[in-house]
Amino acid sequence: MLHRLRLAAQSSTMTPAATGAEEIVVHGVAAVCDPLGGLYLPATGMLVVSDLHLEKGAAFARRGMMLPPYDTIATLNILAAVIARYDPKVVVSLGDNFHDRRGSEYLPDNLRTMIADMARGRDWIWINGNHDPDGTISLPGTCTDELVYGDLVFRHEPSLATGPNAVKGEVAGHLHPSATVRRREKSVRRPCFASDGHRLLMPAFGVLAGGLDLNHKAMHGIFDRETLVAHLLGRDRIYSVRYGNLLG
Repeated sequence: MLHRLRLAAQSSTMTPAATGAEEIVVHGVAAVCDPLGGLYLPATGMLVVSDLHLEKGAAFARRGMMLPPYDTIATLNILAAVIARYDPKVVVSLGDNFHDRRGSEYLPDNLRTMIADMARGRDWIWINGNHDPDGTISLPGTCTDELVYGDLVFRHEPSLATGPNAVKGEVAGHLHPSATVRRREKSVRRPCFASDGHRLLMPAFGVLAGGLDLNHKAMHGIFDRETLVAHLLGRDRIYSVRYGNLLG
């Protein structure tokens, strides 16, 4: 299923400098990488997040592995903070919104209400992921496999096309990119936005989601590494590092 969206222009009063965010351009479209893990497109008032993996603790519990049951509320609190920061017209969640097919069905009512409150007054698009291919149940918004807006296409898994046939303007999740740098004689590994200027991979937003290093074989061929930059999520700001300066 393919969804096309037309949006009216909107500008946020929040400046990147005030939030520790980093302004970038993806296939000619201005974007803001926020240290909380969201991508904001100021011209259209769109906020993009990826891989929330809501109800991951509950999914593990159904399989007999007990984890602290607070991951969903923690992730939603961060999402509420980034929504309050930018007041977007549209929120796009790039798949693996829930950790399994049953997550949205069994979501507790108080958490369901929290999502409904965040979605009130704005469009909400759930991109289907490999963990939750059937979409959400009894939640506000639209479920779709892909979203096309202008020169950008939003999907869960990055296209396998590479070289001259690579998809330009693609914003995807799934791989949970992370990168490692040396800071004060220590190696620091952090989730990151990864972009070569034409494609962008989103960091995982969920608090229990792991990360895959940009040097992992699953990342090979996705980017032009000559122009690839990792925008690492710091505690209070984004740190942008060219691929060649990352630790292998």
